[in-house]
Parts: sequence; structure tokens; C-alpha cells
Amino acid sequence: MLINEIRALSDEQLGEELEKTSREMMDLRFRAATNQLPDSNLPRSVRKSIARLRTVIRERQLVEG
Repeated sequence: MLINEIRALSDEQLGEELEKTSREMMDLRFRAATNQLPDSNLPRSVRKSIARLRTVIRERQLVEG
């Protein structure tokens, strides 16, 4: 997801998306451990997505407070 798409999401949607990508990251870790990972760059892109989501959530917290 691009940062503009993430910023367009509501607070609830951000939480849901963060939960979904965190689950995806855990699944990728298990797949990597069992050598079933089709693309070795996939965990990196998921980590970056999680970081983007957390950044937008934190930005909104700072604006509120």
C-alpha cells in the first residue's frame, strides 16, 4: 500500500489493516522457516507496510494530543 492510500483510511480501517499485515508477516516467517517462501523480498515489503501503518497511526495520535 502506498502512503496516500494509507492516509485515506479511517482509524478503524488502519487498525484492521495493521492486524491483517501483522498476521501476514507471521505467516511469512513460518513459510521462510520451512523454506516455502516463493519470493525472498516479500517479508521486507510487508515490514515496510507495517511501518507505514504505524507511522500514520502515530501521526494521528500526535495531532489529537
